[in-house]
This record gives sequence, structure tokens and C-alpha cells, in this order.
Amino acid sequence: MKNTVDDRGVELLGKTVLLFMRFGIKSMTMDDIARQLGVSKKTLYLYVNDKNDLVTQSVQLLVDQEKSDANSMCESIDNAIDMLFALTKEMSQKFGQVHPSINYDLQKYHPEAWAVFHEFQHKFIAECVEDNLRKGIQQGLYRDNLDPFLIAAFYAIKVHLCADGETFPPERYSFRQIHLEMMRYHIRGIASDKGLAYLKEKVKQENILL
Repeated sequence: MKNTVDDRGVELLGKTVLLFMRFGIKSMTMDDIARQLGVSKKTLYLYVNDKNDLVTQSVQLLVDQEKSDANSMCESIDNAIDMLFALTKEMSQKFGQVHPSINYDLQKYHPEAWAVFHEFQHKFIAECVEDNLRKGIQQGLYRDNLDPFLIAAFYAIKVHLCADGETFPPERYSFRQIHLEMMRYHIRGIASDKGLAYLKEKVKQENILL
């Protein structure tokens, strides 16, 4: 990994993330990436050592941005159910067209990048959901007899499965469809009577299919 990445480098990494999400990782060569970005390979190598380094830095940038966005939402949205809706909308917009081979490509060919992404999915997301669950219980919106740690762990695993092309054939289901169905399953399983009433009113007012 190069020592420093300036604004231009961050811009290129951000665009590379979008390419990987659209086309997958293994199928994209450095020539392909440079051509899609409209730069020379020489320019790319100012910021990365090789493709593996490019993948790792791109994933790290994505994870850092997602963590920042999630933390901002947690600070600005008090209602636990509203927070879940905001996170769901954010994830569906960003990952709605994610290539089904992403998880496989990372695990098989880029273990360092996979470790970064796996930690994000199974630690950071789980911790965010656990905090949301505890807040929702305090607000009376979630059942008070659920185990926040276990439910958060279940949630993190299900998010991981949403991008599994073998489990959910991409020609049949999009990430957005899978994630929305998962959220239906999640929120209706944790909501209290008060939470369900709030949920029904929110769905009615905002015309949300949940």
C-alpha cells in the first residue's frame, strides 16, 4: 500500500468500488479498471502497488464511509424504528445492484480485503444493531424479552447472505428485494405491540412496502 492517498486517489478508489460492485472483482483487470476510470495504469500505480492492494484500499474506503454514515444517522435519529428504516434505505440504495460474486471473490482471491469487510459486517454492523435493539427496548418499541446480542448476530449473518449469489440467484432476486424481505422478517420479529402500531402508521404515512 502506498504511504499517502490524496483527494484524486480517494476519488479513483471510490469509483473503483462502484466498478467492483457492478462487474465483480475477479473479472476486472487493471487494464479494465484504468479504462473504465479514464486514466492510465501508471496513474493507478501512483496510489496502489497491485490489484490486490487496489481491492484492499477500495474496500477499506467503502467500510470507512459506511461507518461514518451509520454513526451520523445514529446521532441524528432518536427513534429506533426510524433508525432501522434509514439504514435499510441507505443500504438498499448503495448495494441495490451489487454483483453476486463480490463475497466469493473477496474470500477466495483477496483475503486481506475480505478480513476488512468481514469485520465490518460481523462486528460493526452487529454492534450498531445491538445498540438499536437496546434503544428500542428502552423506548418500548421492541419486545423486552429479546436478547440484543443474539438478534444482532443473526442480523449480521443475514446481511452477509443478502449478497450470496448461490443462495439467492441474481437472475431471480436483486439485493434490494432480498434486503427488504429480510428487514420485514427482522422488524416484525422484534417489535412490541407499541412498535407494531408505530410501524403500521409509518408504513401508511410514508407509503413504504414493509
